[in-house]
Amino acid sequence: MKGSRTAALLSGLTAAVALTACGVPPSGVIEAGAPASGMYSPSAAAPSTPATVSLFFLRDGDLTPYPRRVDDAGDLEAVVHLLFEGPAANETATATTELPRLTDAPRVVAADGILVIQLPGTTTPLTRRAMLQLTCTVTHAEADGGTARRSVTSGSLHVLGDGWTVTQSDHACPVVSPSQEQPEALTPEPSG
Repeated sequence: MKGSRTAALLSGLTAAVALTACGVPPSGVIEAGAPASGMYSPSAAAPSTPATVSLFFLRDGDLTPYPRRVDDAGDLEAVVHLLFEGPAANETATATTELPRLTDAPRVVAADGILVIQLPGTTTPLTRRAMLQLTCTVTHAEADGGTARRSVTSGSLHVLGDGWTVTQSDHACPVVSPSQEQPEALTPEPSG
């Protein structure tokens, strides 16, 4: 029994010497903030950042940007849905649209550099000005959202309806400077 106590004491002494020999000085408790909590998932979506996007409506027949606040400018489906809702109550004095009122939300799919918008039901083919409203809104939403221009689209937009497809290039879209935006349109009134 005496040999096992000596061996344990010798083993403990050896461990203490080994720990002090590594050059780490002894220290007290070090405060490092709150303990870790929750789970982190690297695949979780990044939080959205509110932004202002330019929705293109018609003012005296010309494409005109009307700024709107959105939760996430990168959410093109939400931006497109907002455009199809039409001008807000405080915009109707100057803004019109050629986009139809939809019964269901359009689907927006980006694949291989092509943006496709699938309209629900039996929507009739869009006019050229309606296509420009849609194309310019999407093009500027990408830029407003901080994404590089044409990161999702290849410079054109494909809109699909029941039995028809229309493609529109973004070359006819106006370049928008902050001074061209309609400041009275920033906070739309709820439509009733």
